[in-house]
Order: sequence, then structure tokens, then C-alpha cells
Amino acid sequence: MKNIKRIIVLLITVFSIISCEDVVDVDLNTAQPKLVIDASIKWQKETTGSTQKIKLTTTTDYYSNTVPAATGATISVTNISLSNPVTFQFVEDGQTGEYICNNFVPIVNNEYTLTVLYKGQTYTSTSIFMPTPDIVKTEQSIKPGIEGEDVYEIKFYWQDNGAEDNFYLVGAKNANIVYPEYGALNDEFYQGNLMFAFYRGDNIKKGDKLEFSLQGITEKYNNYMTKLLSIAGTNGGNPFATSPATLRGNIVNQTNPDDYPLGFFQLSEIDYETYTVQ
Repeated sequence: MKNIKRIIVLLITVFSIISCEDVVDVDLNTAQPKLVIDASIKWQKETTGSTQKIKLTTTTDYYSNTVPAATGATISVTNISLSNPVTFQFVEDGQTGEYICNNFVPIVNNEYTLTVLYKGQTYTSTSIFMPTPDIVKTEQSIKPGIEGEDVYEIKFYWQDNGAEDNFYLVGAKNANIVYPEYGALNDEFYQGNLMFAFYRGDNIKKGDKLEFSLQGITEKYNNYMTKLLSIAGTNGGNPFATSPATLRGNIVNQTNPDDYPLGFFQLSEIDYETYTVQ
């Protein structure tokens, strides 16, 4: 009799779990919005680099499908390495939160300061304009995949400067995939040698167009991107995983240091290489 009761209770529990299909909205606490400053100045090789963009947004609540633009800011970037510092103004394009400068002058190894005035707060940061080596060659090969199938592997190479410690941000964009992939590298084990990054996977097929990118970056930005990429790849989409810690960049709120913004100010040359899979 006891066994029968246990079976009945078990069945009731199972049917209760199976029939529980209602959508439940969890009432989450919403923190005060933070300013997000996307200030990545990139000078594409063999161009003037005169047109640059900085984007401002704010954080929003978990259920929101839109990213609010931060409008009405005043933004400037100053080359402070010159005997007479030169300031470049970034003007907002309508009310998009995108601020454009059309007369920027990039000079590698010079120091630049970012200043953002937004809603009575002043945000600043200073960084070096980093040089970037050229992508010198690209190679294609076939490698065994995880399940033994053949997959394409494409490598692109550049020459490291052996006279200094270098850090790099590499990217790969497949025209058939919405988002590019990135990686942060250093020359600890390749000092002064030919370095490479590779892109591989069963999502690559003959005829695909790939765009590779290479940027020389500062050690601070390397550390930042390493942590950011780790957070982006953590938990595999598990909605009940522990939330990662807030990642702080190199931009400081001079008005109220405790109310720090998100994002990073960095400047570098960037080299691109377009490759068609053979």
C-alpha cells in the first residue's frame, strides 16, 4: 500500500512538471543606466584615416530589445604629443549617438586624450596610437575536425618586432556569418619571429569570402579584450549561470569617479586581408 501511494505521488509530481509550460517573467531589479563609450580609433593602412567615429549608448534593463543612444554629448580627441596640441571635434550625426570627425590626423606612437561631456559629467582617457605590422601572407590547409571530418584552416601571418613586447587583436569575418570572431594575442613565445593567427571550422566552405584583420594594441587593451572575450564565451547561454563581474575600461569619470562608464579608448593602425577559400 505504501508503495502504491509512493507511485501515485511520483506520477502526480511528474505530470505537474510536464504540464508546467507557462511563461514566467522574473521581476528583476534595474540598476541606474551607465554610459557606454565605444571609442576605438582605427587607421586603415593606405588611407588617410581622416574619418573616425565614436559611439555612445547607455545600458538598459534585461528585457529591453533596443540599445538606447546617448545623445547630446560633446566629444573631442586631442593629440597631446605635439608641441602645439591639436584637438579634433566629433559631431553627432542627428540623434543617433554616433559622433563623427572628418578631419582627424592619425600619428602612430603619439599620445591622444579623449574628452566626453555628457549630462554634466566629464569623462577622460589617454592612450597611445599603436602601429601595426602588415599581413604578409595567407595559407590554406585541410585539417581533421573533432569528429574526424575534414575542415578548412586558413592562417594569416605578420612579422613581429623583436625589439619590443607586442600585443595584437586579430579578427576573422566570414561573409556568411553575421558576427566576426576576435582573439587577443601577444608575442611572448614568438619574439621577433613570423607570427600567425588561424580561422578554421566546419562552417567554412569553398568559395567563402573571409576578411582578416590585424591591430597592434596596448598591453592594457590586450588584458581588457582577453577578459571581455572570455566573458562573451562563458556559460554557453545558460540563463541561470552566475553573472560575470562588470568589466571596467580605461575611461574615468572626472566628475564622479564612482559612476564610471563602460567601454575603452584605444587607437591603432589596422591591416585587412581578403581571402577566398579555394
